[in-house]
Amino acid sequence: MFQALPRIGRRRALFGSATAFAVVGLLLWWLLPLGEESPSGTITFSTGTPTGVYQMYGKLLQGAIAKDMPRLDVQLLNSDGSQENVRRVATGKADFTIAAADAVETYILQNKPGSGRLRGCSRLYDDYVHLVVPLSSSVRSVADLKGKTVAVGPSGSGVRLIANHVLQAAGLDPDTDIKPLDNGIATMPDLLKQHKIDAFFWSGGLPTSAVLELSKADDIRLVPIGGDLIEKLHEQGGASRYYRSAVMPADAYPKAQRGSPVQTLAVANFLITREDADPELTEELTRTVIASRDHIGAVVHAAQLVDLRTAIYTDPLPLHEGARRYYRSIKP
Repeated sequence: MFQALPRIGRRRALFGSATAFAVVGLLLWWLLPLGEESPSGTITFSTGTPTGVYQMYGKLLQGAIAKDMPRLDVQLLNSDGSQENVRRVATGKADFTIAAADAVETYILQNKPGSGRLRGCSRLYDDYVHLVVPLSSSVRSVADLKGKTVAVGPSGSGVRLIANHVLQAAGLDPDTDIKPLDNGIATMPDLLKQHKIDAFFWSGGLPTSAVLELSKADDIRLVPIGGDLIEKLHEQGGASRYYRSAVMPADAYPKAQRGSPVQTLAVANFLITREDADPELTEELTRTVIASRDHIGAVVHAAQLVDLRTAIYTDPLPLHEGARRYYRSIKP
């Protein structure tokens, strides 16, 4: 006959069951994000003109946010550009946006509504100043624009701000020495093709699709903006201190540049929000911006330049507390 196995005591059995439940509970806690719900609700993100880099970047970032924070609804708003974007965020008409450093500084220096509430999340990529003319144009420098009809962008745009500063640095009055038109990048190329303007200014990431398409269809040139203007721009003080000398790579607009780089100016873009934006949301959104760099950069080449090492430099804006948390969390 088989010998009966010893009976397990009730206390030992209960202890074993409790241990098993504890182990299972720890495994579930480790494997599943229990209690860690992503931010929810609706936010508005002000972008730019339909054919500009701001809007393209905004759409791709919207897709990245949908994957990382599926409970968050991101609504995109078109705009005329940096100046309008800054105003919208400062006055609560948008929650997040992209804006150039000079537009941010101008808004602060003019002490406009809500300027003290603006905060930075990340330095993104640089805008390059384009001065576009027909290939046959006699314009070889900014000073040569005197007496010409020039599209300088809408009043709420960053390009209008830059164009005015550059023209003044070249010794031209933006209102009287040229005939300024307030058209934006959506209509500038057609106006140039139809010979209704002699030139246009644009400030955007490389390449800007509207300029690229124009360069493929028509013979155009990019007029160099010489480094000698940098000193004159910096002498203006204020927002002009954010402009720096840069070189547009030869492959940005291959047909227009004909294998040669172009001397120009650049200014940094920031992701910005307000002081009262939710810290958790801002931390996660900043994380998505950095993490999606390569994915977005495959389409918007300028986004490839989003660099974690320089992302924290959002002068003249202090970092938002949520963004600060993110950078602290990844600090080695």
